[in-house]
Amino acid sequence: MSYRIERRDFLRIAAGATAKGAAAIAAPGVARAESYPARPVRVSLGFAAGGSSDVIGRMMCQWLSERLGQPFVFDNRPGAGSNIATEFVARENADGYTLLLCTSANAINATLYEHLNFNFIGDFVPVAGVFRVPNVFEVHPSVPASTVPEFITYAKANPGRLNYASGGIGATQHMSAELFKSMTGVEMRHVPYRGSAPALVDLLSGQVQVMFDLLPASIGYIRAGKLRALAVTTAQRADALGNLPTIGDFVPGYEASTWNGVVAPRNTPTEIVDFLNKQINAGLNDPTMKARLADLGATTLPGSPADLGKLIAAETEKWAKVIKFAGIKAE
Repeated sequence: MSYRIERRDFLRIAAGATAKGAAAIAAPGVARAESYPARPVRVSLGFAAGGSSDVIGRMMCQWLSERLGQPFVFDNRPGAGSNIATEFVARENADGYTLLLCTSANAINATLYEHLNFNFIGDFVPVAGVFRVPNVFEVHPSVPASTVPEFITYAKANPGRLNYASGGIGATQHMSAELFKSMTGVEMRHVPYRGSAPALVDLLSGQVQVMFDLLPASIGYIRAGKLRALAVTTAQRADALGNLPTIGDFVPGYEASTWNGVVAPRNTPTEIVDFLNKQINAGLNDPTMKARLADLGATTLPGSPADLGKLIAAETEKWAKVIKFAGIKAE
């Protein structure tokens, strides 16, 4: 199912319960916040173990398990750009016991895939944001550029000579690069891989020259001098990389990042959504959790369910424009 629900409708859903949601609260047998959670809660992610979402998602689940006295079981269900896990959770009971750790990929996929068996905006209710991670615009040391303006000049003087890697068509590395191309007019050739890890291996060896990788994955190589970071993709600079500028410092209006949030199946009772939102925000404010996130180059994404709903709606619209402009098609 393609993206058809209007932004205003989604924001209304994010802001409070629908009539069906209110009925679900009153229905017999539906879990209520005062007794929730009474059994283990499953949190699914549409990617394999080892990435930033997996690492931080497990940290969050451990924190919630210890705080609430019930296991929050992390469940990796990789495949189809996260669509397998998303469809699985969409079809589960709306009782708060199956949640999705959604990512920016969900907003991208709403346009990238023409025929989905779910509608991400229509079939889920936002619960809470978790974190945001910048991508880092990095090059192999053989590229004769140390700044974003130098790179643009070099790329325009050598159209099509540079290859940029990504973890696959529609991955955040891919979309970040295409946004950069559309805003600067540079020409680079996309080389998609089956995951970020093999893409990063070829960047380190010089088989490809450019990547817009997630900061936690590349920061060690940048610090060791094996890759040269030119800028981060977020609107703000990343503390983990000191005074490294943002792309937006040179390309006004540019912003891209990888973010995660928790969503639940449509019609999950509002009181459970609010309860989970409160608990997740408490975790994000925990000094130990904040320090661990900062060490990974991530920043917390606290706020209300409505705040996450606004982010999802805005990101869906933003990446839809890039996908259509670049003519990107799913594999």
